[in-house]
Amino acid sequence: MLGIDPGLTRCGIGIVDVDRARRGTLVHVGVVRTPVDAPIGERLAGVAAGIRAVLAEHRPDAVAVERVFAQHNTSTVMGTAQASGVALLIAAEAGLPAATHTPSEVKAAVTGYGSADKKQVQAMIARILRLDAPPQPADAADALAIALCHAWRRGAATPDGTNALTPAQRAWADAERVARTYVR
Repeated sequence: MLGIDPGLTRCGIGIVDVDRARRGTLVHVGVVRTPVDAPIGERLAGVAAGIRAVLAEHRPDAVAVERVFAQHNTSTVMGTAQASGVALLIAAEAGLPAATHTPSEVKAAVTGYGSADKKQVQAMIARILRLDAPPQPADAADALAIALCHAWRRGAATPDGTNALTPAQRAWADAERVARTYVR
């Protein structure tokens, strides 16, 4: 599963393998960087080249991209949306299924809490993938989180058609249940 945290300056790219027990293993993590002062077309071409190189080397089964959300800084959201479009286009050209997930969906999937901060996401990615240290920069960790979120959600359909909880969401729900028994 290839996860992409779209951006023009830093585009996070992460690939994970997820087994039937929903354990994730790191395959690749990196960041495609483009110069801030380069023309937009060159920057998008740089992002595209970075994604294509990773696709060619690792041949993932699917692609997940962080869904662009409204921000106050219009220039930032435009660049992010353009990088996201490039990622989705490349997935389509490669014949790969692609999906988008909101930041809160991704955070909830890996930490159990949709408003988790960057450090919490990085720490959970290190724990889930059994890494010695959290991936740096945060864009790289976010890409891995997106990949895990999609892998877990894609394979999480229950017999009634609903989505099962991810491991982090299940741990959070269990902890809340235990806490409620002590409050009574």
